[in-house]
Amino acid sequence: MSLPPDPGPVQQAELDWDEDGQPLSRAFGDVYFSRINGLAETRHVFLQHNQLAERFAQLHPTAVFTIGETGFGSGLNFLAAWQLWVETAPAGARLHFITTEKYPLCRADLIRALALWPELGALAQILITQYPPYVNAGFHRLNLSQNVSLTLIIDDAATGLEQLLLAPPMHTQVPHGPKVDAWFLDGFAPAKNPQMWSSELFSTIGKLSRAGSTAATFSAAGIVKQGLRQAGFEVFKVSGFGRKRDMIKAQWVGTTQPEDADSRAPETRSGITQAERAAIAISGKTPLAGVAPWLVVRTPPTYPIPAATIIGGGLAGCHSARALAVRGWQVTVIERDARLAAGGSGNPQGALYAKLSPKQEPLGAFNLAALQFALRAYAGIWREQPTAGQACGLLQLAHTPAEQQLHERLQQSLGEYVQDLVRFVDAAEASSLAQVPLAHGGLFYPGAGWLNPPAVCQWLVDHPSIRVVYHTEALELISDGATHWDITDLHGTVTRSAAVVIANARDAQHFAQSAHLPLKTIRGQVSYLPASQLSQQLATVICGDGYIAPATSAIDQTPMHCVGATFNLQDKEPAPRSSDHASNLLKIHTHLPALGTYWQHLKPEELEGRVGFRCTTPDYLPVIGPAPKAADFIEDYAALRKNAQAVIPQAGSYWPGLYINVGHGSRGLAYTPLAAELLACHITGEAFPVSSELVQALHPARFLIRGLQRNRL
Repeated sequence: MSLPPDPGPVQQAELDWDEDGQPLSRAFGDVYFSRINGLAETRHVFLQHNQLAERFAQLHPTAVFTIGETGFGSGLNFLAAWQLWVETAPAGARLHFITTEKYPLCRADLIRALALWPELGALAQILITQYPPYVNAGFHRLNLSQNVSLTLIIDDAATGLEQLLLAPPMHTQVPHGPKVDAWFLDGFAPAKNPQMWSSELFSTIGKLSRAGSTAATFSAAGIVKQGLRQAGFEVFKVSGFGRKRDMIKAQWVGTTQPEDADSRAPETRSGITQAERAAIAISGKTPLAGVAPWLVVRTPPTYPIPAATIIGGGLAGCHSARALAVRGWQVTVIERDARLAAGGSGNPQGALYAKLSPKQEPLGAFNLAALQFALRAYAGIWREQPTAGQACGLLQLAHTPAEQQLHERLQQSLGEYVQDLVRFVDAAEASSLAQVPLAHGGLFYPGAGWLNPPAVCQWLVDHPSIRVVYHTEALELISDGATHWDITDLHGTVTRSAAVVIANARDAQHFAQSAHLPLKTIRGQVSYLPASQLSQQLATVICGDGYIAPATSAIDQTPMHCVGATFNLQDKEPAPRSSDHASNLLKIHTHLPALGTYWQHLKPEELEGRVGFRCTTPDYLPVIGPAPKAADFIEDYAALRKNAQAVIPQAGSYWPGLYINVGHGSRGLAYTPLAAELLACHITGEAFPVSSELVQALHPARFLIRGLQRNRL
């Protein structure tokens, strides 16, 4: 599948500042918040009229409360809600704030705008620190505290919120997606920004609302009242803030209300009627662009006791464990070896970077989203355990003409606001950054660096809700069909669990439930090289044809470099080979001759190193989500063999409580934090941290659907 046509780099907000230091939108000629008192306006309109203080206080200690917003702006509404959450909500509850913004503020403008509210200063600083270095189009998930998450969707409000929906099964009008408890309908006034306040927006809001969901907005315009009524809300006109006479509050009742006398003529609704669904089923056209009914789980499992077992103690398994543990789940990690990260995640040094692409495609979109999420995820370990890695920056060299052309296209596609994430540097600047002579320029990621994956895994499982069981190899998974799984190991021991996550790379194929996955392994060997006087000056990670990071003492108690890695398909040899050490030395000497000269006299047969087996997929995207029942998919979607574009009105059949997180290839450090976040949302039913199109591109069932479409199953 492909993503929609590339709209180009995001247009950031252009601001003017009045004499009081308040921001005004140059494009819309409107204020971001009340000139009287923006924070007081937010509290009156959005907090008070959604009854948030009372609702927060009454939450169950393990509840998740979701707020949806149109128009993030300066983040003032979010910070006010977060402050109220801290003051009133039970300690174990979680707040998820979902917001959209078409014209985001740059970091400097965000800092200046939020400086107007010193009482929110501590929370504002956390937001500013985690604000994406590159505010590109799409989803940005910010986990700001143990129990507060922000999903910032950079897009038009209607299309951005629609990306939270998966296509519903055609035999029902119940949409499938997260459910919002309260809506902040913000944005510039309908008279100045009518495009935002569309019937499509209100239709999507209705689909995302749960019974009893509330909404509030500063506007009392007829188009707003009519839109809310058409979306199933009961609408009330109440007193506005300051000089504004009226505003609207509303409650979702799930039925269309009669048209108000002063409302504008309604636009065509984007909801799908039963008759339209029947027509869709006959025509084979998809109701929501890019997504499909098979993504919907036919029988979603329930978990009276939130507990899960994860098979595999590498990066994928440990990140998955942490993502569930912070959500209040009790997690057991089963690891067959005596330590964590004993398999493909076990190299002592790994480079944190992603392969960016100028193309509008799932692989490039996931790489960009994963890198930005990973930079935030690893900030804690870089800060708390400096021996486990360095945020020293990373240079991705343009070491071939093809790479040079790629970097030129990237510079055009990413635009001018990408500098905080990646800079385009020539050979002279690259040499200055690396503190060693380099013959090529390339991409410099100032926030990236290297990490020790075993130390990362140990840091991730250091949580009171995570237990690790070593020397245990899972051999078979047996389901009772509804409530639990029995996991048998080599010794015949049975572990019982309500939910199971398969995160053991290529060995996922050993289980009957995931044997159909087209996983493949790629052998990679790294070499350990003694640091020289020059190499100890290396100040950043360098990637090209292989990689080298600044020296570390974690390998052999003396300064060493981990360099590599080889790339050998269909190679099963587990022991290091001198020929591969020679290959790694040659790469260093070819692309980094200033460093390689010192090592060219080393004997490959005397070097130490390590072999790991990367697990990857035919499309080089990981596999994340619920485990499909292959036989049922082949039967239910057999018509795809004759018409690959047909939309079959049938939800997917999945093993209840069984999930998969594998296939991260050579970019496990970058991919697995976001993969674990996505997996946790599949399990808990929270809003996904990526668009519905990326959910589909990463889904375990995609290979079954493609196999049927190509008539190979």
